[in-house]
Amino acid sequence: MRTHVARQFVRIAFASVLTGPGLAGVAFAQDDANQRIIEGKVDPYGFQPANDFVVVDAETADLGRFFEDAGPIARSWYQHVMTLSSPYFEGRSPGGDGIERAADYVQFWFERAGLEPAFPAPGDDRDVWTSHRQHLELPGGRPSIEKAVMQRDRADEGLETLELGREFTVLGNSGTADVSAPLAFLGYAIESGPDDYSSFADDAVTGDELAGRIVVMLRYEPLDDEGRSRFTSRRFSRHAAIPPKMQAAVDRGAAGIILVNPPGAVFAKDGLQDVAASRAGDELEIPVVQVTPDVADRLLADSDPEGRDLRALRRIADEGGHGGILFDADRKVRLATAIDGGMNRTANIGGVLRGRGDLADEWVVIGGHYDHVGLGTFGAMPTNRGRLHPGADDNASGTAGVIIASELLSRRYEEAAADEDLRSILFIAFTAEETGLNGSRHYVANPTLPAGSINAMINLDMIGRMRSDTIAVGGVGSAEGMLDDLRPILLESGLTIHADPNGRGPSDHASFHGAGIPVLFFFTGTHDVYHQPGDYGWTVNPVGAAAVVELVVDVATHFATDPAKLVFDDGRSKRAARPERAPGGADANDRGYAPVRLGIRPGMGGGDEPGVRIEGVSENTSASAAGLRTGDVIIAWGGEDLIDVMDMVTRLREHQPGDVVEMVVLRDGEEVVVPVTMKASEKVIEN
Repeated sequence: MRTHVARQFVRIAFASVLTGPGLAGVAFAQDDANQRIIEGKVDPYGFQPANDFVVVDAETADLGRFFEDAGPIARSWYQHVMTLSSPYFEGRSPGGDGIERAADYVQFWFERAGLEPAFPAPGDDRDVWTSHRQHLELPGGRPSIEKAVMQRDRADEGLETLELGREFTVLGNSGTADVSAPLAFLGYAIESGPDDYSSFADDAVTGDELAGRIVVMLRYEPLDDEGRSRFTSRRFSRHAAIPPKMQAAVDRGAAGIILVNPPGAVFAKDGLQDVAASRAGDELEIPVVQVTPDVADRLLADSDPEGRDLRALRRIADEGGHGGILFDADRKVRLATAIDGGMNRTANIGGVLRGRGDLADEWVVIGGHYDHVGLGTFGAMPTNRGRLHPGADDNASGTAGVIIASELLSRRYEEAAADEDLRSILFIAFTAEETGLNGSRHYVANPTLPAGSINAMINLDMIGRMRSDTIAVGGVGSAEGMLDDLRPILLESGLTIHADPNGRGPSDHASFHGAGIPVLFFFTGTHDVYHQPGDYGWTVNPVGAAAVVELVVDVATHFATDPAKLVFDDGRSKRAARPERAPGGADANDRGYAPVRLGIRPGMGGGDEPGVRIEGVSENTSASAAGLRTGDVIIAWGGEDLIDVMDMVTRLREHQPGDVVEMVVLRDGEEVVVPVTMKASEKVIEN
């Protein structure tokens, strides 16, 4: 292992071209070694060690000498990171060509290290492993319109077929159906608003009387004479949310829905919605389309016996209490729709290093995600959408670390005594971490190994930006006595280590921890180009990363050779023994004492803008039911501005299951109001 002093020499030699750890640790031998292990909670959203880099003249720096002194691990790691973060891999977003190239790349290096296949081929017996890939399909692919027909009956003039994309479009939550029916007008379809407002009335048409009708529905909410919301001084309130409107129509028997922007609305979004952007709420069983106001006027001219246009009906809807307004039963509109929901096919990449002796049937898992956010269509700031996000630190750095660890450990196994007992090791590069830990969740739900056979899981995520010789290692409390057991190895590294007992967190180790498996999470901290186009390969720290990889290999060797198997500790007994902290004292990732769960993966980073960016939405949660999406930025919560993740954690603790929270999210540059019904927190999964 390279010494701390050797790392110090390298970073002085070439710190401006390839940044390295700082100078603070030179005199570590005189310090109390135990002070370099700092025990306690680590906020992964705020862990950002101070820079102490040394600037040299880039024109005179000797790049060759730097890499010669940096050593083979740093050189190899840096080459992998520069390759995986190049434009050829397109930001490694699931569903794209770039991530398929990245999968090929990782598999090549696993095979080169001599790793065996880790998964059964599709259709094969689950115990016969002939593939390096575990395939999975994920929602989130771009939905496409498979069928879209809209026709209006013009009596003696026959049927007029409307033009898709210019006059109407199919919305993303539309069902597959073919309906011909007369129209009804439901205004804003709001069941209950401020000041006793309702689009419905006790004596109005409701229930079965709307069965067999296609409902014309206004977007947004009641407007004043200036075209501004009557409910709020903001653009719109939570009552403008589309899913509850549509459900109100469905509950009253609607056979189809036609959505239209109200004429004169000041903040209305012009044009027809994109099929992907309009994927709000659950998929319905009826056809759902949007038309232009001009088309709506033509439909009304055909159908309304009183000859009212859309603006006249909007004024009625603004006052409320109108109920359903039925139009001529003989004048019908046909809607025929079908949506391909869009699935992303992707894969985890795995390889096996076989153990031997009495421990061969027990396992250590070493993993890290190889995906990123591609062109920023999710998990990135809206202003950066369409720009390549290289993902060098996140997480080409961890992927490179897993590849190199596979090579180093393969070599150690070859050199070990023939009679030494060794656990087997599964190396795995996870896909779709950025959309909600989907790759690791899929593996845990569809394992090739019994959970009880896994001694520990080690996760490498964002190990490429070490500063001040300082890293965080999470999960040191996820097994009984783990930190004390590892302390000599951690101290030998020469690094300052923030040792967090918590085995949960915003990365793939959390999936294994939830299955009762001890975990460790290696992380060098967040930074100002997290999930930004500026996360380039040349911004990383190869010398620091080499130190992390060497430490990971030493820890993995210990886990693979120690005859004593780790005993999982979920930490609940320790939490029960601690006095309850004030809400602001919890770490940002753990829900702590919150009785409700939102179900999002918030973004990390050092951005200056307030709010919480959503980088993944878990299924069957408060967030998914409300229609929150990856890429949304929550900027207001219950009528108050939302500052950051810690602010969100505090607010979660103030709610009970069933509470409805009005959230405002920034989506595609617009503020959208989303009512969220809070669901109870899940219990920790137990084996």
